[in-house]
Amino acid sequence: MTDLTGLLKLIPIGDIASSLGVDEKLAESAVKQVIPTLIGGMAANAKDETGAKSLEGALSSHGTKVTRALTVDDIDITDGAKIVSNVFGAKQTAVASAVADNNADSHVTSELISKLLPIVAPIVISWVGSQFLSQKAAPAAVTSEKASAGGIGGLLGGLLGNAGGQDLVGGLIGGLLGGGKR
Repeated sequence: MTDLTGLLKLIPIGDIASSLGVDEKLAESAVKQVIPTLIGGMAANAKDETGAKSLEGALSSHGTKVTRALTVDDIDITDGAKIVSNVFGAKQTAVASAVADNNADSHVTSELISKLLPIVAPIVISWVGSQFLSQKAAPAAVTSEKASAGGIGGLLGGLLGNAGGQDLVGGLIGGLLGGGKR
């Protein structure tokens, strides 16, 4: 399964740090928490058929938008806020607090996580969408193997496992979201 190295390279950590007035090391630490949080939220939403279909539609429409490293000015933060709202619903504040509370660095606050989520969300959904679209375009034998592994849920779970975020998201975010934002 794909790891998240390619995704992390697309995120303008230095530019994010500058625009949020934090140092780059802190921004990177927080971004590394936000990525599995967003993927975990998508995975929670994909646990039921309606959520999975909605997510597949979003991934298909966003899957080709980000193909290179960006600056914060290139990111549609308004769209990012909509993505975050769709992923976490009314639990956005609780998710940001839980992620901050679970971080060893006390400088990673819920306020910082809340500011990062809509910046990082369009990049994450585009990257996950490109992974999903390439999975769908794979030859039939490979596609049926991946489909039996859980389709979109399998893809997201595999990404979380490779990110080392399974425990964080499985216990923390999954518990907050249950079957998604509903």
